[in-house]
Amino acid sequence: MTRRYFGTDGIRGQSNVFPMTPDLAMRVGIAVGTIFRRGNHRHRVVIGKDTRLSGYMLENALVAGFTAAGLDVFLLGPIPTPAVAMLTRSLRADIGVMISASHNPFEDNGIKLFGPDGYKLSDELELEIEDLLDKDIYAQLAKPHEIGRAKRVDGDIYRYIEFVKRTLPRDVTLNGLRIAIDCANGAAYKVAPTALWELGADVVTIGNTPNGTNINLDCGSTSPDALRRKVHEVRADIGIALDGDADRVIIVDEHGQIIDGDQLMAVIAESWLDDETLRGGGIVATVMSNLGLERFLKKKGLNLARTKVGDRYVVEHMRNHNFNVGGEQSGHIVLSDFGTTGDGLVAALQVLARVKRLGQPVSEVCRRFEPVPQLLRNVRFSGGKPLEDIIVRQAIESAEAELGKKGRLVIRPSGTEPLIRVMAEGDDRAQIERIVNDLIGVISNVRSAA
Repeated sequence: MTRRYFGTDGIRGQSNVFPMTPDLAMRVGIAVGTIFRRGNHRHRVVIGKDTRLSGYMLENALVAGFTAAGLDVFLLGPIPTPAVAMLTRSLRADIGVMISASHNPFEDNGIKLFGPDGYKLSDELELEIEDLLDKDIYAQLAKPHEIGRAKRVDGDIYRYIEFVKRTLPRDVTLNGLRIAIDCANGAAYKVAPTALWELGADVVTIGNTPNGTNINLDCGSTSPDALRRKVHEVRADIGIALDGDADRVIIVDEHGQIIDGDQLMAVIAESWLDDETLRGGGIVATVMSNLGLERFLKKKGLNLARTKVGDRYVVEHMRNHNFNVGGEQSGHIVLSDFGTTGDGLVAALQVLARVKRLGQPVSEVCRRFEPVPQLLRNVRFSGGKPLEDIIVRQAIESAEAELGKKGRLVIRPSGTEPLIRVMAEGDDRAQIERIVNDLIGVISNVRSAA
């Protein structure tokens, strides 16, 4: 069934442009509230958001929808996505909502949904919601005496801070570490520096002055240059870059070099293997993770299970096959011993624990393998389905045949933006660059012709 609203990570788009309008947000509240209004108890929903200007608009529209459906609403304010997942369970809510477009610019926004167990909704539930959105849902409204109430909840960010602190092993403190952290002017601008300082670190913070329009702007995990400069400036031992909703993390070592999610998963997997806490015989990652990670794990006797792009698919595979470490190259790290979704701060603490225990600099601890040359480029398109064009398909088949078993080719539409992502990797960098550039040219020509 074709999806009209949901992508790989909820509903996302430009604010005030369909589907990211207050009207649709209200309808989402009614539809989701209707589906999760089960049993005779007083139903509740928790709603968090990042720091985007449009968050106010969408928050109020969702409140209108959920209360109209008969649910009580608890408004958490700016708070990380993993905190919403955690508080959905902690507060025994029927549904959790995060208003965020993650790493996208401030003009975009999104609606992420969590079930009462704190996990993102299944494809089947999302399709059920989509079906309701296209129907006359106003017949589902609550009776006048059943309309829900809404209130702001103060102090629940401190529940999350305490939860995060408890994920650091008891034999480890951050005393003696100088940590530079970039909060991306996003949802973690309060909680992340506080948690790190309370754990003993000397904390230097940037990206902690949100104004509604500067989220992810030249900062955060997608733009780590500011953090690299800060690490050099203050001679930090490590830099931590979160994204707008803090569900992903990128590390900068003491030399200012970037360490991506693949390396971080390798660090955590090796650490947990040594502690005999790693489950599943390996880790779960997506088709975008580097071949070097797969080779590193194989030498350790571990497997790399690959899924479609999207942390929800990683989590699904982890749950079905008893893995407790998974994630994406982009820095979504899912540690199911602690949470139900990606958590940049919790993942960073596991890396810091390894650094402290080994007593080695971050540059040594976090360089676990030599990445295979990999090139990812994007092609923007405004309509149509370029990947279904016969010329594009033939070019892809030819590239796959040339790579053979010496590399990998992954071409897919983005689930969050109107982009075609072209990725190739292999031991021959020149070959990889030529293949990607050739494919970009073919797809661009087809796009232009359309």
